[in-house]
Amino acid sequence: MSTNRTAKETLLRLASQFPVVAITGPRQSGKTTLAKMAFPDKKYISFDDKSMRELATSNPKDFLMAFPDGAIIDEAQKVPEIFDAVKFYVDNEEYVPGKYILTGSSQFRLKENITDSLAGRVASLKLMPFSIKELNSDNLLSDNAYDTIFKGFYPPLYDPQKHFIASDWFENYIDTYLDMDVKNLINPSNLSSFKKFIQLSATYSGQMVSMDKISKVIGVSAPTIKQWFSILESSFIIHFLEPETNSLGKSLVKTPKMYFVDSGLLCHLLRIESKEELLLSPHKGAVVETFALSELLKNRLNFGKKANLTFFRDQKGFEVDIIADWKHTFAIEIKSSADAESKLSESVRDYLGLRKDSNCKGSVFYLGDLTCEINGIKYISWKDWCKVEE
Repeated sequence: MSTNRTAKETLLRLASQFPVVAITGPRQSGKTTLAKMAFPDKKYISFDDKSMRELATSNPKDFLMAFPDGAIIDEAQKVPEIFDAVKFYVDNEEYVPGKYILTGSSQFRLKENITDSLAGRVASLKLMPFSIKELNSDNLLSDNAYDTIFKGFYPPLYDPQKHFIASDWFENYIDTYLDMDVKNLINPSNLSSFKKFIQLSATYSGQMVSMDKISKVIGVSAPTIKQWFSILESSFIIHFLEPETNSLGKSLVKTPKMYFVDSGLLCHLLRIESKEELLLSPHKGAVVETFALSELLKNRLNFGKKANLTFFRDQKGFEVDIIADWKHTFAIEIKSSADAESKLSESVRDYLGLRKDSNCKGSVFYLGDLTCEINGIKYISWKDWCKVEE
């Protein structure tokens, strides 16, 4: 696909400084495609190729000598020995920024090897699935918000040569994820329980999670559930949104909220089979909130920035969906309404009143087509959610 990724400029920026750049992110988010797009003249090696794998394993230093100008090394984690060889050449030869670009679909093993061998020598770029901005720039964005939310953002679903049906693709995606990423990290006898756990977790997207409740349903201990959530988070299936630490003189909750990273995968796990079912689903609000949080995440990570996203909730139940602590602080409410009504901003206005900070701005994300301002609060159309800082 020719879709130009927002993260390309960030990758080039990092590669102009660091000798090694690792592109991480969920399976099928377009990591290899991005690397080839950014460095069309750089040699490409894939350790999916058995012969390449055997050559690199038998003598990794000699293998890398064949690529004096560096290379894109795909599925690098399949040859753990290559990381020490990369370190050797980075440390002992002339400093060349962007010499090696590493990618891999197994985030756990890739990050483990990077941490062990390349600490201080490598920059990391987290690549998420497509954003609204990227789809829009390539004329791939539907005019209907719910079409987009239901389909999700994984690149293969937008490849005109592949004709994937979303439900079939997501079913295969989950099976591949379990077989390739999860199976080696948990007791194999728990694999079916883990799949049930993913399904159940979907019902909690946008909520604070009770490990004890989930453990009772699944039939494993609460510490095991906590470990399983950690696996989902490390592989970019979910994101935990921590509560804001600025107490504003109030007693705040301490439990994070959990969100799935892709609204299409979430719909699949919730067994929502069409846009029409989504419109009538009791989970509609949570799915829209998941969609919004994901867009904010992509917008930050694509530029190589930390997310710096939290939520506000006191023990009386007063809540603001997202607090974005950036150059300015943004208090953001997310609504599934298509109408920019002033009542949608009540929580934001109350929060701004509590905070009394001129650096804090209020925004409402909604599903209408017009971005506008009403009484000092910005109502941002779903197509413009990447423009919250503008």
